[in-house]
Amino acid sequence: MSVIQSRRSFIFSPGTDPSMFGKALASGADIVCVELEDGVAPQHKDAARENMLGIFAEPQADDGVERIVRINMLGSPEGEADLSAVLDSASPPPALMLPKVNAPEEVRRVAEALEGVGHTTRLQVIIETNPGLEAAYEIAQASKRVDALLFGGVDLAADLRCAYGWESLLYARSRVVHAAAGAGIDVIDVPWLDLGDEGGLRQEAEASARLGFTGKGSIHPKQIAMINAIFSPSTEEVAYAKKVVAAFAEADSGLVVVDGKLIELPVLRSMERILAKAERL
Repeated sequence: MSVIQSRRSFIFSPGTDPSMFGKALASGADIVCVELEDGVAPQHKDAARENMLGIFAEPQADDGVERIVRINMLGSPEGEADLSAVLDSASPPPALMLPKVNAPEEVRRVAEALEGVGHTTRLQVIIETNPGLEAAYEIAQASKRVDALLFGGVDLAADLRCAYGWESLLYARSRVVHAAAGAGIDVIDVPWLDLGDEGGLRQEAEASARLGFTGKGSIHPKQIAMINAIFSPSTEEVAYAKKVVAAFAEADSGLVVVDGKLIELPVLRSMERILAKAERL
C-alpha cells in the first residue's frame, strides 16, 4: 500500500497576518492554506502576497501538516501576479490552491510553468463554477501535480442559480466526487459556515463522507476535531478491513466470506485504503 497524505480537514490562514500561520499549524487541521483570494481585500493583496513569500522563505517543519496557498483566479491581474511571484521565488510554497478553474487547460498552464522553473509545487483545484463543474473530470486529470479537488459550494450555487443546500447541490457534489475518483485523488467538501450549529456540521460532514468525500474544510479551529473524527477510519472499520484483507490473502478466489457476509474482490481496494489511511494517522 502506498503512503496516503491525510486531507481530512483544512483551515485558512490570512495572508494579511502572517502571525496567524503558526496558530493555524497548531490547530489540528491536516491542511493549512495561506489565503490570498476572497479573504483578502483588494487594497491588501500586494501585502498579503509579500507576507506569503516571507512565510515560505523560512524552513518548514516536517510535522505532517500540508501547507498550501490559495492564489487569486487565474487570468485576473492579481492571480497572474500571485503566480509570477511563486514562479520567481527561490523557496516556493509546497502547493497551490487554484480557485474558479473552468477548464483543464488552465491547470496544465500552471503545471507547465512550474515545471519550466523546476518547482515541485503541487496543485489542488476548486470546482466552483458551472464550466468547471462540466469539465471536472478532465480538470482532475489535467496534471499529475493535482492532488485534490475541492467543492466550492457557495460560488457554485450562485452560478447554478440554485439554493445553497444539501439537496440542491447533491448532483454537483456527486460530479466532483466522480471526477476525483476517476483521477484517484482526494476530494474535499466546502466548509460548514454556521459556527454555532455543531449538529448541522456533523450531519453534513457525515453525509459528505458517505458520498465519497475524503475531507471537509473548516472556518474555525473548534470545527476541526469533529471533522477529523468523521473522516478518519473508526476502530471497528480498521478491524473489519484487516479481517477482509487477511481473508483475501488466504483465499484462492475472488470471493471470501467474512462474518457470514459474501465479499467480492473489488471491496479489497476499499479495505486497503482504510488501512493505509489508518496507518498514516
